[in-house]
Amino acid sequence: MFHKKFLNRFTFGQLTIAIVFLYLAYAITSFILYRSIASIVNIVISGFLTILLVNDLRQSKHTIRKNYPIFARFRYMFESIRPEMRQYFWEGELDGKPFNRRERSIVYQRAKNEKQTVSFGMQDDPNRIGYEWASHSVYPKHITDTNFRTLIGSDQCTQPYSASVYNISAMSYGALSKKAITALNEGAKIGGFAHNTGEGGISQYHRSGGDLIWQIGTGYFGCRDEKGFFNDELFEERSNYPEVKMIEIKLSQGAKPGHGGLLPAEKNTPEIAKIRSITPHTTVHSPSGHTAFSNPTELVQFIAKLRKLSNGKPIGFKICIGRRDEFNDIVKAMLETGIHPDFITIDGAEGGTGAAPLEFIDYMGMALNDALVFANKTLIENGLRDKIKILASGRIISAFDIAKTMALGADACYSARGMMFALGCIQALQCDSGHCPVGIATQDETLYKALDVTDKRKRVANFHANTMKALGEFISACGYEKTNEIDPKTFHKRTEHGVNKSFQEMYFGELDTRKAKA
Repeated sequence: MFHKKFLNRFTFGQLTIAIVFLYLAYAITSFILYRSIASIVNIVISGFLTILLVNDLRQSKHTIRKNYPIFARFRYMFESIRPEMRQYFWEGELDGKPFNRRERSIVYQRAKNEKQTVSFGMQDDPNRIGYEWASHSVYPKHITDTNFRTLIGSDQCTQPYSASVYNISAMSYGALSKKAITALNEGAKIGGFAHNTGEGGISQYHRSGGDLIWQIGTGYFGCRDEKGFFNDELFEERSNYPEVKMIEIKLSQGAKPGHGGLLPAEKNTPEIAKIRSITPHTTVHSPSGHTAFSNPTELVQFIAKLRKLSNGKPIGFKICIGRRDEFNDIVKAMLETGIHPDFITIDGAEGGTGAAPLEFIDYMGMALNDALVFANKTLIENGLRDKIKILASGRIISAFDIAKTMALGADACYSARGMMFALGCIQALQCDSGHCPVGIATQDETLYKALDVTDKRKRVANFHANTMKALGEFISACGYEKTNEIDPKTFHKRTEHGVNKSFQEMYFGELDTRKAKA
């Protein structure tokens, strides 16, 4: 009863003020009387609390700090460590987003060449709606060479490229640190796979010996004039670097379609600004659309122009599909002009990014499965599938992911976040802050200097090699020897309770997708 009356008489804030000032008075008195070490400590602590108290009471931006001085600060502290607390103590094996603990763990294990098996039984629920699985064969194949590759380059290309079926997805220098980019590129060199530069241009760190896919975004970084428009001469010079094997025009990105890239000011160092031909220490938004073309016909003509300037290297474009009619219009322009790309990269809406508005990252664009199926069928129906390779990007980190994606129409795949995990990413979800704790997505030298390129490049190469080995084991169990043999009939999805459908039934009907890909 006394407790309730006491709290009714004095608000929490008044109690805090009284306690802090009483403590300060006690500390001062103790220091005057005894001048001991303990009294000095009390003076320091009480003085610090008094400063916090006065600061909280004088400010007007945070009501909770004014009503609950000092104690309200614990809310911000606990909120700041919430992701770590959840990940380390409460998150289940299959709970984490966007990648759960089991998915992250398999990347870490493969990158470190550690044990890659799991025991006791499956943790997923095979009876849940949406569960996907593959049907194996009683006549498995034996695959010794798991260096799976696909040749990219049509009859309009004079320098086709034999690409691995699993490559490093677009991540710019600027979004990632110089050491992260170097480790990725050197890992690609060791493993014999390709490294997409991202739209930020080709830096010296990209030129560490690995094969490059040069991505050209709306900002034309690395091939732009002083006004930001496409520059033929710069493109011709850099596209003919020997390590540049393909060129990818970025129309849209899965995590933020129609929005354009973003380089925060804190990541825009003088070095990065020089590479991109921009002003340092400013936030740089890439335009949402291209200025070099404005319709489907101009797009395919731009493709032909880049192919000529690069002396016949494979040219493609990356797209997160939104409006189906626009993709159909691009295909129509290919047929009308006779010009077509050598490859199309399909980026699913579940793709990653360093920074994007919530509305774009969660509610914009077509998911990878649906987009792959649509693009694959559209190209088949228009007689172009045998001329154009399809690359896929969006949460692809395991052999199952790769094989499933190929069953839906992909010839090869990209991974960004999988490769980041191989570098040591802990999914801290701070990519847009400039304070990545493992030195990957930051330009803070105090953070990235601890990243050991010699060690991390091996991990990137190991992850790729072990994933290719796992892919070989997986498809051989399904009765295949080559990735282009993978049939959508092999993969199934539980669509409702007691009902499973194959991908062939769900997406393609009587259409023979394997014949079109071959």
